[in-house]
Amino acid sequence: MEIGKQIKKYRSELSLSQEDFADKMFVTRQTVSNWENDKSYPDINSLVLMAEVFGVSLDTLVKGDVEKMQEEIKKEDIENFRKQSNILTFIFLGMILSPIPLLKFFGVWGFVIWVVFSILGFCYALKVEKKKKEFDIQSYKEISAFMEGKRLDEIEKEREKAKRPYQKILIAMGCAAAAFFLTYLMAVVFKL
Repeated sequence: MEIGKQIKKYRSELSLSQEDFADKMFVTRQTVSNWENDKSYPDINSLVLMAEVFGVSLDTLVKGDVEKMQEEIKKEDIENFRKQSNILTFIFLGMILSPIPLLKFFGVWGFVIWVVFSILGFCYALKVEKKKKEFDIQSYKEISAFMEGKRLDEIEKEREKAKRPYQKILIAMGCAAAAFFLTYLMAVVFKL
């Protein structure tokens, strides 16, 4: 965080010692030292008073910290979304590849296991879909840009919105065809 550097910079500009600044802030010199060395972070009341003492806006005082925090949050969101997408991919692969082996080895109970697994997969898919809406991403291009930490410009965004209905239909048809082919292939392999 940058707040320690900001405090030290503004304190030095006013030619205040840590002791003098501590008196103005109603804290100890050690507290000021901890702030400047990023060992502790001032509370909101101290930040407001500090901005007043330095004669700057609160936004100016903590600007570097706000930007860093937003960047960290965005990185966490991207990493979390990437993790959820990977889990969803494995769930759907399992849904596609598991019905025939489950039927072969467990009979009717295999079908029950597959139905439960599928319901859980669809619930997880709804969770990922909710995240996509939260981040305003729908198409593959938008998802790729988001995972790289980028944003599409407005023209590209409008083009992607126009493609969404067609993409979803084609993806659904492609997944259905792949599932049918894999099911047929497994039925031949397991001689059902």
